[in-house]
Amino acid sequence: MTTTLGTPATPADDTITFSPAAAAAAAVTGGTEGQGASAAREFDLETDTVRDLNAALHSAADGEAFSVANPLGKHALAVGVNGDVRVDVHGHAGYYAAGMNQGGTITVHGNAGTGVAENMMSGRVHVTGDASQSAGATAHGGLLVIDGNASARCGISMKGIDIVVGGNIGHMSAFMAQAGRLVVCGDAGADLGDSIYEARIYVLGSVASLGSDCVAKEMRDEHRAELAELLAAAGRDDDPADFTRYGSARNLYHFDVDNSAAY
Repeated sequence: MTTTLGTPATPADDTITFSPAAAAAAAVTGGTEGQGASAAREFDLETDTVRDLNAALHSAADGEAFSVANPLGKHALAVGVNGDVRVDVHGHAGYYAAGMNQGGTITVHGNAGTGVAENMMSGRVHVTGDASQSAGATAHGGLLVIDGNASARCGISMKGIDIVVGGNIGHMSAFMAQAGRLVVCGDAGADLGDSIYEARIYVLGSVASLGSDCVAKEMRDEHRAELAELLAAAGRDDDPADFTRYGSARNLYHFDVDNSAAY
């Protein structure tokens, strides 16, 4: 059985839906993300503009590949990709790299600034270094892999994306996370999963503190199978048995006067 990566979880948090659709995603590995060896169209951002790069990506045909040199931490690289294209950014990216990605395979060979893969719909984004705050924010689908650490608010308001972080994540991660899966292979900061809905969180290391209505949950066989597939899709070999699952206690789903502030 395989799990559909980057698709919203079912409303019942403890029910896992399996589909063959993730097999291709799980096979995607390596710096060129497993795609064909067709010649890449080259951009050098010391001379080319970000506008030119993004315009070329928006008009690209499925199967095209792009190589970006000297990104120099510029913002909004490879945003709005809408097709089966590959983009390799050779260096550090600034704010909102790969935002709104839909179908593309985008690799940042370096670090990424605030909001990488924000509002992603589908496809794959891979950061080989660290990511700043709000990685994968509000994203509806696809797979975001961060080999290093992610800062605060990783996966904030996630709506179906799958995020695998090789290192640690900062405070308030998965705040108001509605659907999807967040896998942390290091430690998690304070207030993890505050006001979480039906997203699932898997943490290998320690958690500084849990946010409102987020609790540790039983790790059953179907969860270990789901986690194993996510780790494999990210190119990792961590043992799913070593992780702890967290999710919503569902105490905030309905109004209760005891949960309101006293005035």
